[in-house]
Amino acid sequence: MSHAPGSRAGAVPPREDGAGGAGAASRRPVLLRWGLPRDPRAVEHILGFVIFTVLTIVVTRAYLQLTGFPQVGGATLHIAHVLWGGLLMAVALVLALSFIGPVVRPAVAFFGGVGFGLFIDEVGKFLTKDNDYFYRPAPMIMYVTLMLVMVAADFLHGRRAHAPSEYLAGAADHAVAGVAGGLSPERRADAEELLAQGRAATGAAEVEALLAVVPEDHAELPDPIESTTTKIAEALRGLVRQGWTTGVSVALLAAVAGIDAAVIALAVTGDGDPPRWAVIVALGSLGLSVLLAVRGVMLLRRDRAEAFQWLRVAIVVNLLITLVALFRLDPWPACLGMAVAVVALVVIGAERGRLTRGVVARSGRD
Repeated sequence: MSHAPGSRAGAVPPREDGAGGAGAASRRPVLLRWGLPRDPRAVEHILGFVIFTVLTIVVTRAYLQLTGFPQVGGATLHIAHVLWGGLLMAVALVLALSFIGPVVRPAVAFFGGVGFGLFIDEVGKFLTKDNDYFYRPAPMIMYVTLMLVMVAADFLHGRRAHAPSEYLAGAADHAVAGVAGGLSPERRADAEELLAQGRAATGAAEVEALLAVVPEDHAELPDPIESTTTKIAEALRGLVRQGWTTGVSVALLAAVAGIDAAVIALAVTGDGDPPRWAVIVALGSLGLSVLLAVRGVMLLRRDRAEAFQWLRVAIVVNLLITLVALFRLDPWPACLGMAVAVVALVVIGAERGRLTRGVVARSGRD
């Protein structure tokens, strides 16, 4: 009887998550059993997709409003920008299906995000009988759609920690792409970090050996997501190190509450007829988020980690409930409120991460 090279007769190699037998394999997460390991950088790419979508919507609507809503196509035709959006989403799909490795994914997020932004910007035309681009609930529908994307991403990637095999799969993904074109120093560092987190998985030694023989190559497709997120992360790390996080977080929460209150006041006192449900939901959720934030501030001296958890819940309530109603009332100032709320969420998340790492480090010493 012949055996595979390097194996011993009758030996069953150890497998992560107890995958050495059929019964044990059934205990692995269903995605791994289906051959669908999660990309450790997926949340970053999805966030990039959402950011490019939002920027595209804002730029498109601002441009059309400033230029008087011109039509492309002459007297007979009207080439709507939803068509360009579909074309760019097709480009993103073709890129994703054509190339191996992680380098292409930021480009997929960019083209997909811009394309989806152009597509969903015209949602009003497809929900109304008279093809009304200015359908008032359209901005709210766009916002809810993107929030559902982020909630789905959190459900898929944030509820359960990555298995070592998923980190190892990410490292192998880098290595396989590097076999053909080499690895830049930055990409190699990413692969080695993933490899370190996937040491417990079967095949770690083989992936490490493959990375060792991959040549160095500084030429690489630019990453529009990483360059931005790296600068933001560096700024946030500096902010946290300097101890400004508490003051900045409270100031941002106060700014969000002020913007929300101003939008509600303008909608109620203006000439329009705002939907009653939107005003009620906005006022109620704003009051709830303020109470949650006050509770967090009161806990700062006693339990900083618990305090920032309350502050995080306050800003999440604002993003998931208050802003939905605000986008129905007045989308442009709601965009400003959304931007400030996202910055607040990032700052609070950075501090919570620092506090969590500190707790883990202290427990390790104990």
